Amino acid sequence: MQPLGLLPIHIRHRIRGVLFDIDDTLTSEGQLSAKSYSAMERLHTERFVVIPITGRPAGWCDHIARMWPVDAVVGENGSFYFRYNHADERLDKRFSVDDIHRCENRRRLKELANLILSKVPGCALASEQRYRESDLAIDYCEDVTPLGETEVAHIVQLFHQAGAHAKVSSIHVNGWFGDYDKLSMTRTLMSECFGVDLDAERERYLFVGDSPNDAPMFAYFPNSIGVANVADFGDRITPQPAYVTKQRCGAGFVEVVDSLLSGSG
Repeated sequence: MQPLGLLPIHIRHRIRGVLFDIDDTLTSEGQLSAKSYSAMERLHTERFVVIPITGRPAGWCDHIARMWPVDAVVGENGSFYFRYNHADERLDKRFSVDDIHRCENRRRLKELANLILSKVPGCALASEQRYRESDLAIDYCEDVTPLGETEVAHIVQLFHQAGAHAKVSSIHVNGWFGDYDKLSMTRTLMSECFGVDLDAERERYLFVGDSPNDAPMFAYFPNSIGVANVADFGDRITPQPAYVTKQRCGAGFVEVVDSLLSGSG
């Protein structure tokens, strides 16, 4: 990873949008600071495409799409995108999996949750699990005493044994049934809502993240950026982002925005 300051000025001039994780990337210690929110607002005011790409639940993303200075949001690790249509005053929702299969997947995940909770002492359902449409979030350090790497790996193993995908964030292990992830839904969103072929234009977008579930985004975007706490995961993120900030969490996100706007021309 190179220092963010080495991101060439000619690349900054060409950036059209900023995509970013929320927990421990936009936020710091579970809080959204005024500086982080203002950084989003500054990007939006300058007409950059601004899109959170998060593992957080549909209930949160409904609020984010309506209330935050963003153009859309991808949630539950790629289960859906929500976009508020200001002209028609409605929330547009696009899911990767249809209603019938989501209902069946939730039944299977409920059974899997009971198994994981019985096999891994100390973990818990995420406090916002009831607001989820498509995935299961197992809390390993947000509202519980932090578990070690061995326990987290065991949770991932139990998801995989059940035939589910599993991704580790900075606070949860998220698992789901279905062939999607953050990147696949981001590509769908960009095509359907903005007419952008992301494969052809990926160099014009930044992705900012901090944890293993961001790895597909780090791999895809040549100008990917990790906030400084990405180093906390060591070699558990493969590949790592191209650039890294000096500051951790939300302060690192603000650093990215300051760097981008100062070099945007």
